[in-house]
Amino acid sequence: MLEEYRIEGRRAAEIAASVERAVGSGELEPGQLLPPMRELATELGVNPNTVAAAYRVLRERGVIETAGRRGSRVRPRPATTGREYVRVDVPDGVRDVASGNPDPALLPSLANAFAAAAEQSDRDPVLYGDDPVEPDLARIARAQLCADGVPEGPLAVASGSLDAIERVLVAHLKPGDTVAVEDPGWGSLLDLVPALGLRMAPVGVDDEGPLPEDVRRALDSGARALIVTDRVQNPTGAVVGAARARALRTVLRDHPDILLIEDDHGHGIVDLPVHPLAGITRHWAFVRSVAKAYGPDLRLAVLTGDETTVDRVRGRQRLGAGWVSRLVQRAVVRLWTDGVVDPAEVAATYGRRRALLIDALTDRGVEAHGRSGLNVWIPVPDETGAVSRLLHAGWAVAPGARFRTGSRPGIRITTSTLTEEEAAPLAEAVATAVGPGPTRSYV
Repeated sequence: MLEEYRIEGRRAAEIAASVERAVGSGELEPGQLLPPMRELATELGVNPNTVAAAYRVLRERGVIETAGRRGSRVRPRPATTGREYVRVDVPDGVRDVASGNPDPALLPSLANAFAAAAEQSDRDPVLYGDDPVEPDLARIARAQLCADGVPEGPLAVASGSLDAIERVLVAHLKPGDTVAVEDPGWGSLLDLVPALGLRMAPVGVDDEGPLPEDVRRALDSGARALIVTDRVQNPTGAVVGAARARALRTVLRDHPDILLIEDDHGHGIVDLPVHPLAGITRHWAFVRSVAKAYGPDLRLAVLTGDETTVDRVRGRQRLGAGWVSRLVQRAVVRLWTDGVVDPAEVAATYGRRRALLIDALTDRGVEAHGRSGLNVWIPVPDETGAVSRLLHAGWAVAPGARFRTGSRPGIRITTSTLTEEEAAPLAEAVATAVGPGPTRSYV
């Protein structure tokens, strides 16, 4: 069963450490079956309860999984950065439309905001024990959330959307729990979930967001959390509209104990309204990042939710990073109050650039999706071939494998800096690379 590797130890901690070392070194591979507890106890000369305790520790750490009478086996190795390697190296002379980044020309200058924040911090320095949330940031963020129909709740600040989502998941779930995630969806999130020792239940997506029946199946099957992107879904650009939000709320009312996390990272660059689902379940979180509108390097997201969730997040944060720099928070406040970004104009600019490509693709019979945000998603029959042919034609696009678990193959094209002159040649190259086909759902 274990071939050459021999588990060692007399105490539960030693046995668990022996297994974990072997998993880390590759001597025990993902999916490999471990000995039954009584068998291993006999081999090591210890009480079966000792082995049971060791296996319990390994499950809690996400190293192994147990499926009743089918025994315990090594979990699939967490892919903490795996999808980041599913990318195309961009040679000289090739146009990069794969990055997923906002247009730097649409990001505001940060110099004045940070100078003003630094002056404020000189007058009123933040010390240990002070409130981790800048009062003006909380006031403005709360007003924006209320205006969008997000329920009242305490606020926390995290280092970006992914940090906020991770903190909420850890606050409620344990290794082995299942999380319903969008498929196709955000590659970093699809890495994060297994890295935390959690399972994924893929949920199909169309232009209106997660499919209600897929969500229902995932929750009926035992998923303990659901993560929804309200707008600017990556990679598809989906937006949860009013009708889809009503359908999802109907599903969630039948599952009041699940953890709901909503990601509204596109706030500030989208002109379509948000339709929050928050408040339907007992535990929920709503996350907004400033990265797309004000700059990825600010590393700041506002998080609200039910009292238990936010209290757990802030309590754990106190024991680690402590807080997100109030200097950065004050700079963001200054960016907001100075009105350095016109969300309507930014959304319109990104919208025009997406439309240029989508219209050109439609004219050539190629299915494409992108209701909001920075990207266009194109289902393809042969993902590897399409990426390769486009690279040969002078265009670097993102392979859909970075964003999928079980959904159809596709490619993602970032249109944030696309020019009018580039749209037709790019569409022609895509049409040649993927071939025209009938319009179908990409779920």
